[in-house]
Amino acid sequence: MKNFGYTQSNSDHIIFVKRDGRRLTALIVYVDDIVETENDTGEQLKLQKYLSQEFEMKDLGYLKYFLGIEVARSKNGIFLSQMKYVMDLLTETGMLECKLADTPVDITYAVNVVSQFMHPPSVFHRNAVDQILRYLKSTPRK
Repeated sequence: MKNFGYTQSNSDHIIFVKRDGRRLTALIVYVDDIVETENDTGEQLKLQKYLSQEFEMKDLGYLKYFLGIEVARSKNGIFLSQMKYVMDLLTETGMLECKLADTPVDITYAVNVVSQFMHPPSVFHRNAVDQILRYLKSTPRK
């Protein structure tokens, strides 16, 4: 991608960006999936042609689901949701029928802390994960 004028993000190595004046194209490459967005159709066509020469590709159209995030479009903009991911997680952990937790939780921080104790987790850590799951169950549409 660097040879085609893209700059790799310093904060996340899977993101590539190309800026040309007011035109902007962003690319996310994750394993064998590529998500591309731009405000310039010409650049989109050039990018697709370049990538199809390098890789076997299929254009799947508008993004609907990626890395556990559902993407829905409307005239008001784009809506991102992880409701399906949360429901699958609750089912997998046997907590689909759990009581709801109203306590607001800073999800990023809480998951970061408990993920540091994955091997081996204590009862305290499992209780913290259960609390996170209860909170997620109470907020699937938020």
